[in-house]
Amino acid sequence: MHVFLETERLLLRPFTEADADHLFALDNDPEVMRFINGGKPTSREAVQARILPRLLHDHPCFGTRGYWATEEKATGVFLGWFEFRPLDDHSPAVVELGYRLNRAAWGKGYATEGSRDLIHKGFTDLSVERVTANTMTVNTRSRRVMEKSGLSFLRSFTGDWPESIPGSEHGEVEYELTRTEWQQRQ
Repeated sequence: MHVFLETERLLLRPFTEADADHLFALDNDPEVMRFINGGKPTSREAVQARILPRLLHDHPCFGTRGYWATEEKATGVFLGWFEFRPLDDHSPAVVELGYRLNRAAWGKGYATEGSRDLIHKGFTDLSVERVTANTMTVNTRSRRVMEKSGLSFLRSFTGDWPESIPGSEHGEVEYELTRTEWQQRQ
């Protein structure tokens, strides 16, 4: 198994077709999906046709993926995934940071640990200049992970989403961290 990133407690590896069941289970937990789609279930067909192809996409500027299946290093248990995806397939300058972990992994610092190590790798190995992350304004846990990972609040905004979900009336927030800011803190 190719490992993209190893942290103190996590292994981040490329997704494979064999991860479809893990993704189906993750995306069918209403609490996990609460701030994504209001907690609605995801069909197996959607996982196979839409979600898995997105997670298997290689980005030319990285020569690798932008989404990483995440396992607990000690047990090999699937915890979810991290996103560290260039916004432009042909430039590594700006990447979006994201994470989706199963409920059993919440509150253990995994999201912060994985995010910090991805940011470090991005600024030291991948020619990243800026990391950005978005979430719903009301998603305080995700916002706290962004802050603990070194990102700072940039702006509030409202998106034109096809369906509103509880909390969407408060809008979205964007956080960011530049290479210069990150280097000054090292």
